[in-house]
Amino acid sequence: LLMLYTKVLGIQVKCFHEIITIGYRVYHSYDLPWFRTLSWYFLLCVNYFFYGETVADYFATFVQREEQLQFLIRYHRFISFALYLAGFCMFVLSLVKKHYRLQFYMFAWTHVTLLITVTQSHLVIQNLFEGMIWFLVPISSVICNDITAYLFGFFFGRTPLIKLSPKKTWEGFIGGFFSTVVFGFIAAYVLSKYQYFVCPVEYRSDVNSFVTECEPTELFQLQSYSLPPFLQAVLRQETVSLYPFQIHSIALSTFASLIGPFGGFFASGFKRAFKIKDFANTIPGHGGIMDRFDCQYLMATFVHVYITSFIRGPNPSKVLQQLLVLQPEQQLNIYKTLKTHLIEKGILQPTLKV
Repeated sequence: LLMLYTKVLGIQVKCFHEIITIGYRVYHSYDLPWFRTLSWYFLLCVNYFFYGETVADYFATFVQREEQLQFLIRYHRFISFALYLAGFCMFVLSLVKKHYRLQFYMFAWTHVTLLITVTQSHLVIQNLFEGMIWFLVPISSVICNDITAYLFGFFFGRTPLIKLSPKKTWEGFIGGFFSTVVFGFIAAYVLSKYQYFVCPVEYRSDVNSFVTECEPTELFQLQSYSLPPFLQAVLRQETVSLYPFQIHSIALSTFASLIGPFGGFFASGFKRAFKIKDFANTIPGHGGIMDRFDCQYLMATFVHVYITSFIRGPNPSKVLQQLLVLQPEQQLNIYKTLKTHLIEKGILQPTLKV
């Protein structure tokens, strides 16, 4: 998992570098005072904020054991804001009379680039913490769609799909859709069998380590589903056993094949607007890293929204981690409030005083 987190961070930094370099080249801003330094400084600030939020959110119990981290976590947002303000003031002090408009162009360019790269790569990390399967199925669905859409377009393509990408065809688009849904359904079935892929990352204080072990939720336990009448006649059976996650994989694959490509169309429009062929030449024959991840970032955002909207309920372990960070008197007040609430609901019997 640590290797994956490191790779996501490395890809994010490279994508930021590719987009920000286009800004330098398009606006001829290589000679702007301090601007390269400020761009990378803002990248560090935003990463510090997002990754600090992740540590505080998911690893509160671990932080509680490390006294050095408690101060940083307690005042994390204030520190992050102070760091950003320092960069903001440096930008204002660097303004040069003849380059005001150009400098504000690049200031806006930097912030939009941060929004595209850092925010969305942070969502990739959030998805990973929910379980490896929420990372692997979406990312592989996008890859599958790219490959199958190309193959169907190459062999059967006749009807142009969109002017931004003249080589894209309706035949490839439709063929890629069905292939991706089938692939996602099968991949979900295979990965749902293994705890390593379905369990969220958690810190366990008893072993003082991060683990991916759990009792799989109902989402990753086989359930029986009744088949529609026409399928019953074809398959000669009334029910089928599926993991509920396979049903959700259809939604993920559908987005990857119908909406995900629009991330690529957006990137194509962006490159045409600035008259460039690729974001960079990092990968020979393929362009830059951003050329390969334009759809992946959009997919990661959808997965995060999908999890928070339809999957994730209150996480007892996370609530417990947050409670353990509180002061003893705060914990006692919460205990009394919870006890009163359970008594009112009839779940607990009131204690008789002698």
